[in-house]
Amino acid sequence: MTIVREPSEAFDFMRTSRMAGYGMIVLGPSLHFWYNFVSKLFPRRDIFSTLKKMVIGQTIYGPAMTVIFLSLNAHLQGETGSEIVARLKRDFLSTMLGAIMYWPICDFITFKFIPVNLQPLITNSFSYLWTVYMTYMASLEKAA
Repeated sequence: MTIVREPSEAFDFMRTSRMAGYGMIVLGPSLHFWYNFVSKLFPRRDIFSTLKKMVIGQTIYGPAMTVIFLSLNAHLQGETGSEIVARLKRDFLSTMLGAIMYWPICDFITFKFIPVNLQPLITNSFSYLWTVYMTYMASLEKAA
């Protein structure tokens, strides 16, 4: 016996294309440069250096990439500048709160135990679950 559930929505090719494009054009290259940058700032993998990398990631890279993601995705969906600003006002803080609950453990594992050349790959693995959340945030109705 097979149980099949009908999908609630049809496959959204455009949304999938936006997410793939963002990953290939923005996120992937930025992760490469980010991890090389922080490894030059703090080359050691001791606890103190790891914590410093985590803090600057949570205060600089994470917020910047969240703004870029939410803004770019909204723009590609045809939202105007004022609609994008309204979306950022509505969604940025809640998205960052989610990030603070998820990324520190991922960053600790990555910075403490993974060689720099493999860090973007590992982070992309962690990003899989995060992308599900970000896609949900990006798919919310336009902000008033």
